[in-house]
Amino acid sequence: MRFDCTNLRLYRKKLGYTQEQTAERLGVSRQALAKWERGESVPDLENVIALADLYEVSVDSLVRSLKTFGEAPPDKKHMFGIITVNDKGQITLPKKCREVFGIMPGDALLLLGDEDKGMALMKVSEFAEEES
Repeated sequence: MRFDCTNLRLYRKKLGYTQEQTAERLGVSRQALAKWERGESVPDLENVIALADLYEVSVDSLVRSLKTFGEAPPDKKHMFGIITVNDKGQITLPKKCREVFGIMPGDALLLLGDEDKGMALMKVSEFAEEES
């Protein structure tokens, strides 16, 4: 397995941290963090764990390539990447997600939520078929 440095910047920016803030919280220099994010060097295990804790993700999610998650898995479970909610509360589903699930412009989606387990989307047409 190869360390994917792109996730370091992705998760940092998602939380709105600067390199300076992140480096300070880890007790490393901003230059060291910048090198990790550019792939010029790799953080030691202690810092990988600290980064995962800071970014509130698993070590696995932090170090593995998101491209690996996008491949067609044998168990039909997918991870399409990280999406961002805009200031109007809207999201854009990744193209691969729309292709896999056949989501077209104008399709109605049902948003389900469980405060402990998270959220899920379903096409309304598929939900209606299951109810029949």
